[in-house]
Amino acid sequence: MNGRVDCLVTEEEINLTRGPSGLGFNIVGGTDQQYVSNDSGIYVSRIKENGAAALDGRLQEGDKILSVNGQDLKNLLHQDAVNLFRNAGYAVSLRVQHRVQNGPLGHRGEGEPSGIPMPVVLVPLFALTMVAAWAFMRYRQQL
Repeated sequence: MNGRVDCLVTEEEINLTRGPSGLGFNIVGGTDQQYVSNDSGIYVSRIKENGAAALDGRLQEGDKILSVNGQDLKNLLHQDAVNLFRNAGYAVSLRVQHRVQNGPLGHRGEGEPSGIPMPVVLVPLFALTMVAAWAFMRYRQQL
């Protein structure tokens, strides 16, 4: 492994039905308030619990929304994007870009639920055990 972190970018069409609390997510970004450096795109900042997006399960915080009902979100002011979502109707089609981190920071193998590589945990633990054993043996000899 070369230590480089790669991002896998995928696109998906997500169809949501507006619920009592709207589409169930908040957005950030736009030409007037860039969320990502050098990118004026519209991003999902928060998924509301029990909202339409949360119940569907595919839209994630950090996803980039490329279009709403076929209308491109490039070069929009934040408020214009908000208005587009508010006026999108009952059945809303989103074209979404997911970024999946792939590499040393994004890899979570079996036995690594926290994402910390096992050697990072085991090597210091082993060293600490050896120091404790050495101290115990040395102290025991003095008795």
